[in-house]
Amino acid sequence: MQALIGLVRTMRPRQWSKNVIIYAGLIFDGQLFLHDSFLRVTMAFALLCLISSTIYIINDLVDIEADRQHPRKKFRALPSGQVSPAVATIAAIILPVVAIGAAIPLSPRLAVILVSYFIIHVLYSFWLKNIVIIDILAVTAGFVLRVAAGVLVVQVANFSPWLYACTALLALFLVIGKRRQELILLAENAQNIRATYKDYNLPLLDEMLRFVTTGTFVAYLLYTVEAKTIRVADTNLALITVPFVLYGLFRYMYLIYVREEGSAPDEVLLTDRPLLISIMLWGLTFVLILYLPSIL
Repeated sequence: MQALIGLVRTMRPRQWSKNVIIYAGLIFDGQLFLHDSFLRVTMAFALLCLISSTIYIINDLVDIEADRQHPRKKFRALPSGQVSPAVATIAAIILPVVAIGAAIPLSPRLAVILVSYFIIHVLYSFWLKNIVIIDILAVTAGFVLRVAAGVLVVQVANFSPWLYACTALLALFLVIGKRRQELILLAENAQNIRATYKDYNLPLLDEMLRFVTTGTFVAYLLYTVEAKTIRVADTNLALITVPFVLYGLFRYMYLIYVREEGSAPDEVLLTDRPLLISIMLWGLTFVLILYLPSIL
C-alpha cells in the first residue's frame, strides 16, 4: 500500500492542474457547451495526465541522487525510499503505452501530440535540462503541445494562433521565475542539483523575466482584438479583461521579488488568493463575453 501511495505521489496529481490548459481551444472556439466536444477534450485531458505523470516518474528516477540533496525534493517518494526504482520503472513503461494506445482511436493527431510531448520531455529528463536556455524552451514547448492537443481533438474553427503565443510566453514567464527563485533558494548548492545553474545568474534571469513579461502582455493585448473568435463575436469587450491579466503579471512579480515565492508556480497559482481571484475573474469575464450573447 505504501508503494502504491508513493507511486501516486510520484505521478504528481497536483501538477495535473497544468493540463487544464488543454481546454483552451474548446473554450475560446465557443464549444464549451457542446457535449461531444467537451467529452473528447476531457478524455484527452485524462490521457495527457497519464503521459505527464510518466514524465514525472522518469524525471524522479533520473534525478534521484540530486533530489536527495534538495531541501524540498528529498521528501519525494523516490528519493525518500517510499517507492522503489523498480516499481517506478514498470509504471513508466506501462502508462505511456496505455495513454498512446487509447489516444489512437480517439484521434490519431492527438496520439502524435502525446508522442511528441513524451519524446521532448524524455529528452529533457536525460539531456535538454542540462543545456542552458534550451532547458527553459523545452518546458515551454510542453505547454504549447498541451494547447495543441485540445485544438486537434475537436474541430476548431476560430481558434487564434495568438493564443499559442500567449501560452508560450506565459509558460516562459513562469519557468524563468521558477529558475530565479530556485537559484536563490539553493544558493551555493544549486550547481550540484541542476547543472545549468552554473550558467544562470540573477541579472540574466531578471532581464529574461522583464522581456517575457512585456511580450506576454503585448501578445495578450493583440489577442483580445485580433483573435478570430473575438472578431466573429463582433465585439471589443475582450479588452476589459486586460486589467486582470496586467494585475496577474504584476502580482506574480510581487510574489517573486517581494515575498520571494515562485519556486513552485503551481502552488503559488493555487494558493495566493489575490492572484487566484484575478485568474477566476478573468476566466469568468471572458466566458461571459463569448457565450452570453448566444445564450440571450
